[in-house]
Amino acid sequence: MNELDVVGVRVEMPSNQPIVLLREVGGDRYLPIWIGPGEATAIAFAQQGMAPARPLTHDLFKDVLEAVGQELTEVRITDLRDNVFYAELVFASGVEVSARPSDAIALALRTGTPIYGSETLLDEAGISIPDEQEDEVEKFREFLDQISPEDFGTSNQ
Repeated sequence: MNELDVVGVRVEMPSNQPIVLLREVGGDRYLPIWIGPGEATAIAFAQQGMAPARPLTHDLFKDVLEAVGQELTEVRITDLRDNVFYAELVFASGVEVSARPSDAIALALRTGTPIYGSETLLDEAGISIPDEQEDEVEKFREFLDQISPEDFGTSNQ
């Protein structure tokens, strides 16, 4: 398993489909995952440190974990089958729960939990961006700095 950082979310044009972009720590591979607008908003809120007036589902899940004394120790993005990504939530108790990567990422950002991607998945779906193309990645990061959750066309009720 390789540790991944969340670069951010953006809307892919012309399909208007949100994606979350993950980057391999200490490597040159990026993992784009297409996600729903609600999850894109939840990830963007967490990255920007925004707290909605009422808790989103991922905030609620974090609060429930704290209330019952469970610790999320890692999130693993494990597989891609038939164009569907799979993830697992791993708890300190040893329990593992299957999850959508978008939900797992949103929860990991709220709990400060590390995110990992399997080597096989990164080989299959990762995009290698050598250092000389880092300017394009920097432009993407600048774009992410200017985007807000409202750009995803969802409300936070």
